Amino acid sequence: MRKEILAKKGAAPVGPYSQAIVADGPLVFVSGQGPVDPATGQIKPGGIAEQAEQVFENLATILEAAGSSWEHVVRVGIFLADMNDFAEMNGVYQRYLTKPYPARTTVRTGLPMSGMLIEVDCIAVVPQD
Repeated sequence: MRKEILAKKGAAPVGPYSQAIVADGPLVFVSGQGPVDPATGQIKPGGIAEQAEQVFENLATILEAAGSSWEHVVRVGIFLADMNDFAEMNGVYQRYLTKPYPARTTVRTGLPMSGMLIEVDCIAVVPQD
């Protein structure tokens, strides 16, 4: 369902991501999710670790509703308000995603809500029985 591509003549990944992933099956495209606590409708208080955890939990809920899971994610886009949060975010990321890691982009950007430190979107395969 997911096959990692590693071009020997290309630059090796320097983190938890693959150069490319070949996927087989229907795909689900999940819109960017912020650190909003579904119970309160408010941004999760705390720093990047708490907000990243909330974001990954929010995405897990959507993936499950679509018939998929983190295990089937092939592409992740991460948007950070501050690149100084990269290492701490990466620690949370590695608790949710495993090898072969999805293809990934991480960028610094302005985020739409005050106090929001992270937003993440993803693409996953929906496994077929």
